[in-house]
Amino acid sequence: MDSPSADTPPPIETYGSDDESDSSTVFNALVGAAVGIVLSFVPGSTVIGGAVAGYLEGGEPADGVPVGALAGFIMFLPVVLFGFFGMALFVGPAGGGGFGVFGILFLVVFGGLYTVGLSILGAVVGIFLKNDL
Repeated sequence: MDSPSADTPPPIETYGSDDESDSSTVFNALVGAAVGIVLSFVPGSTVIGGAVAGYLEGGEPADGVPVGALAGFIMFLPVVLFGFFGMALFVGPAGGGGFGVFGILFLVVFGGLYTVGLSILGAVVGIFLKNDL
């Protein structure tokens, strides 16, 4: 015999929503980026910020890649802004056109790889630590 509750679906509160996971990923990346920016005077602050973002995100180690990349990109924005300001201050708007273009290219490519890459590494380590601790 079937009971009357057998045909009743579970309550709405138990259903998952993709919007919630996306917003928490962005929030976790913002928190991790804030930690990385505040600790920017410490060597490896991008790894620490990524680890915080990954620890907050949880899940599988592969889930650390998007949150770490987003946190690293957010941490990279002040580097670019201060880099442009410093180059404009020391090189000047009209001086050394070739050096300015090369410097900007170097800053964006290698700085981005450094910041985003180490943040992804930190996020994967943070998720690993959360799962094993």
